[in-house]
Amino acid sequence: MLQPYRVALLPGDGVGLEVIAEAVKVLEALGEVGGPTFRFQTGLIGGAAIDATAEPLPAESIAICNNSQAILLGAVGGPQWDTKRPESRPEQGLLQLRQRLGLFVNLRPVRVLDSMLPFSALKPDRVRGTNLMIVRELSGGIYFGNPRGIFAKNGERMGVNTEVYREHEIERVAHRAFQLARDRRKKVTSVDKANVLESSRLWREVVERVARAYPEVELGHQYVDSCAMALIDRPASFDVILTTNMFGDILSDECAALPGSIGFLPSASMGEQQYVYEPIHGSAPDIAGRGRANPIAAILSAALMLRYSFRLETEAQAIETAIEKVLKRGVRTAEIPGKQRPVGTSKMGDVIAAETQKVLKSARVRSR
Repeated sequence: MLQPYRVALLPGDGVGLEVIAEAVKVLEALGEVGGPTFRFQTGLIGGAAIDATAEPLPAESIAICNNSQAILLGAVGGPQWDTKRPESRPEQGLLQLRQRLGLFVNLRPVRVLDSMLPFSALKPDRVRGTNLMIVRELSGGIYFGNPRGIFAKNGERMGVNTEVYREHEIERVAHRAFQLARDRRKKVTSVDKANVLESSRLWREVVERVARAYPEVELGHQYVDSCAMALIDRPASFDVILTTNMFGDILSDECAALPGSIGFLPSASMGEQQYVYEPIHGSAPDIAGRGRANPIAAILSAALMLRYSFRLETEAQAIETAIEKVLKRGVRTAEIPGKQRPVGTSKMGDVIAAETQKVLKSARVRSR
């Protein structure tokens, strides 16, 4: 009998606790029909960790992550921690986690299923067929560069953040983007601001050098402002978007308009050994604890975990297919547009878990 897969859970704050619970529910449903099983360990991160330990990422949570094969993360932050010192804010737990685990690339798939077309902020003919992957550099750029801080000079304060990219940081994320594109539609769009930023000029130079190792993949360049417009105007034209830490953060949130909700978008953060999976949405303190959160992004993040960490493609596809079937039936949480009465977060998880079991059973019958 196969040993259970070891998964660390870092639910975090706000709706993070609710959506991670539903992702776990769907994963456990796989084992109930003869699929993989999991052993979960839960740790603290973000505001919850600050309240309990005065640190946004305590040593115990790091140990739990180091003892796992993959990590499911919820969300961090909330207004009650906004007055903390910058180094003690909940978001520092997330940044520390990325640094501690050596996470340097973030994958953010954006796929608009036919069942999502009615929810999109755009007309159906604009978004139909959208299936893109944003490959975001995760450990460099303006979020980590020095000097940084708020300083007094000449009688007034000034805020300083520094964009720094080194060649090896660009090379390794570029290789990941081209490798992904090679198995997709063989097109990489590298997004920068090379007309005004020296860091972007180096980015473009290094990406072009890496591209020579992938002659079968088409490379194009686009300025970030132009890309932001094109994502709304012709999103289906993109395959793999390769970009920097900050630009990737902004563009992937913009992409929430395509399927109609940030609650549909999962992500995977990868290093050489450890992978972290999380919905791209925040902790949504305004709806936390009210059963209104959409758990689909967290459940899709669990599907990415099955695909990338455990190579369980059949099970990953079963979850994705189940979500599409559930949405086609009109089942929705409160923030998803629709005519049917909305269900709560837990009920949505129940429905997706049950449908996942049906899809997986059917897939096994067909494969016999």
